[in-house]
Amino acid sequence: MIFRQLFDSVSGTYSYLLASRHGGEALILDPVLEKADRYCQLLRELDLKLVKAVDTHLHADHVTGLGALRDRTHCITIMGEQSKADVVSMRVADGDKVTIEGLTLDVMYTPGHTDDSYSFLMGDRVFTGDTLLIRGTGRTDFQNGSARAQYDSIFNRLLKLPEETLVYPAHDYKGDTVSTIGEEKRYNPRLQVKSVDEYIELMANLKLPNPKMMDVAVPANMQVGLQQDELAKQGLSLSARDAIASLGRPEILLVDLRETAERAKHGMLPGALHAPYGGIEDSLKPGGMLREVAAASDRRIVFFCAYGERSAMAVKAAQQAGLANAAHVEGGMDAWKKSGGPVVYA
Repeated sequence: MIFRQLFDSVSGTYSYLLASRHGGEALILDPVLEKADRYCQLLRELDLKLVKAVDTHLHADHVTGLGALRDRTHCITIMGEQSKADVVSMRVADGDKVTIEGLTLDVMYTPGHTDDSYSFLMGDRVFTGDTLLIRGTGRTDFQNGSARAQYDSIFNRLLKLPEETLVYPAHDYKGDTVSTIGEEKRYNPRLQVKSVDEYIELMANLKLPNPKMMDVAVPANMQVGLQQDELAKQGLSLSARDAIASLGRPEILLVDLRETAERAKHGMLPGALHAPYGGIEDSLKPGGMLREVAAASDRRIVFFCAYGERSAMAVKAAQQAGLANAAHVEGGMDAWKKSGGPVVYA
């Protein structure tokens, strides 16, 4: 396994690059916008392909690198389902899994620092975002934070993990890089409380100033979505209502770009072809499934995904592959359901 802990000294942010070597698929956690060039350089040096970028929560102390990395690498952007970000490619919930080739992260909803805070467990290590820090915990006094919820997240979720589990937080301001669950149980001063009420009182009296970047970072991080207007102007997008009206038309082929777990959880569209976004480039090459389907008929390929990000990127990939007539469903399954479109479950 390839594992890199990357540091932004301005915001004190740790980002984590993960990969399993065979095919070079990579994932990054909590990227910082100003470090995007460095991440891309490291991906090239390690001969990796970034396929997923994850934020543990909506950050207030730095602008996320999610949008920049998506634009440069066409990766899938991921946040929790409670996030106020306008659009990400995939939203996850407690108990879900985030996978790339050879690696799986178990999704843990750990609110408290913010109401959209998540941790990600991968084997012997847990990425705790700002929920559990090394010898500290994330503040709970803004972005719908809750000391009571954080106590529950820490004491009833994270501290239930094996004591040898490595703790990798999203921030550190003292130079520490890693801890363990056992260490934090014993030595984290904020965890030496006897009750939830004592923890709430402790957190209420921290009297911390707001992050310097808060007024800039929070609005910026809520507007990271890929703009889909350009495709609409080119006539390469269908509204959800138009897509619903096209069901059953022989000249239209709906192509579902979501992963198998998403389809099982959120349902499928009747008659749609499944072609996960991760394999879109190969599928559009000569001899690839979508290329062959397009060549064998006059059907128009209409991509869809969860929220329209992956499908918008797939349209551009199709254009680059010479399929000029491909389109996508603007807003994806989310818009489809809101418009009353039929959904089937396996």
